[in-house]
Amino acid sequence: MSGTLVGVGVGPGDPELVTLKGLRELREAGTVFVPVGDTGEAGRAETVVRGHVEPGNVRRLLFALSDDAEARERNWERAAGEVCAALSEGRNCAFATIGDPNVYSTFTYLWRAVLQRLPEVGVRTVPGITAMQDLASRSGTVLLEGKERLSLLPFNAGEGALRKALAGSDTVVCYKGGGRLAEVLSAAGESGRLDEAVYGSRLGMEGEEVRPAAEAAGETGPYLSTVIFTSREARNS
Repeated sequence: MSGTLVGVGVGPGDPELVTLKGLRELREAGTVFVPVGDTGEAGRAETVVRGHVEPGNVRRLLFALSDDAEARERNWERAAGEVCAALSEGRNCAFATIGDPNVYSTFTYLWRAVLQRLPEVGVRTVPGITAMQDLASRSGTVLLEGKERLSLLPFNAGEGALRKALAGSDTVVCYKGGGRLAEVLSAAGESGRLDEAVYGSRLGMEGEEVRPAAEAAGETGPYLSTVIFTSREARNS
């Protein structure tokens, strides 16, 4: 009988932001898989996990950092093979992912690849605190009040999607893809939404940045960057 695969959200980077349920799942799992790039450096999820779990239970899944769709697919297939091998031995396995496993998460791709190999396997997720929530807390930003609307999109959604979100939502959050930070902040400035925005990166880790987004205009941020655009006018109307 196959084990169960659990996607565990471990928060944005601060080891203290793992939920009690997530911590229990990590410690009870026979193997905890963590994603790592081909640079070999420990990723955020691995850093958080190693603060809570016995080192011998942690296993890396190597993913090449490539824009090639076929290469990425091969990465997921290889990773799914490793996970399925452990599941086929009857071991319950956890996959630790930054933030929440159901929000722009690598776990989604692994889940699909595993089910193609083991359709009968049980899969569930444990929600995690997102970078959006952590940045709001660290910067003293109120995300939403009353009937306000929120749009969440990745940096690489494109200027058209961003401008539409800024025009139609009281709060807009951009995730993942800080290499396009300058482009996003430029569009926000042209839309009149930059002055109230806050930028954050490396949240909860060494080198953390939390500052007004206007100060980062023209810069390139790390991949795991977050920007929150709020609308003070909406709250004062």
